[in-house]
Amino acid sequence: MFTGIRTIMIFAEDPDEAAGWWSHLLDTPVHREVTGTHVYAWLDVGGVEFGFHMLDEQRNKRGGSPVPYWSVDDIESALTNLLAEGCTHHRGPLDVGDGTGRQIAQVVDPFGNIIGIDGP
Repeated sequence: MFTGIRTIMIFAEDPDEAAGWWSHLLDTPVHREVTGTHVYAWLDVGGVEFGFHMLDEQRNKRGGSPVPYWSVDDIESALTNLLAEGCTHHRGPLDVGDGTGRQIAQVVDPFGNIIGIDGP
């Protein structure tokens, strides 16, 4: 039935600005669809569409969506980099308790979205 994640949708007041910020952070180009004044912007990250859609408080309230977790090689380094790029700390790092030393943490990006990181 399920074969993998195709798209992670992030809602932002300015999708183009949010996509540009993530594009800089991930060093990957922004793709855009423009229909009148509506912009849908996305990044291709490892074959997954990381999409940015206009925030709609009626149907997709801020914080009402699942939290995407990015796999990272070094959680402390990734957290330091995200904070330096304008994110604010939300929680963690926390040990997931599986005996491997794997940890998770969450930040809030400059557009109010919670983003997770997962790694050693």
